[in-house]
Amino acid sequence: MTTPRIGMMLTSTVDSTSVVVVRWAAGDQQVTCGGTPMVDAAKGGTGPQQPLDPDQSAGTLLGKRYATDDGTVELLCTKPGKGTLAVGGVPLAVKSAKPLPASD
Repeated sequence: MTTPRIGMMLTSTVDSTSVVVVRWAAGDQQVTCGGTPMVDAAKGGTGPQQPLDPDQSAGTLLGKRYATDDGTVELLCTKPGKGTLAVGGVPLAVKSAKPLPASD
């Protein structure tokens, strides 16, 4: 797989999950979904072809942003699925919304 870049659409080979790369500063690490590397959707990535790892089946939610704890990677889910998103083997968490400033 090629190194992800901002704006690239990735698709899963284990389920229907698709994501867009919003932020990428993780070097040449791979994005996985359900334990299997995701592929570039522009290069002919198609739906499920590999088995889903049952240990990585927490699922993804449409419209949610998934990010690493340090903020170096951020992915936007454009199509939900059953697999867990991960970078370098570390699962990504749903990014929480920033609190609005208090108006006094």
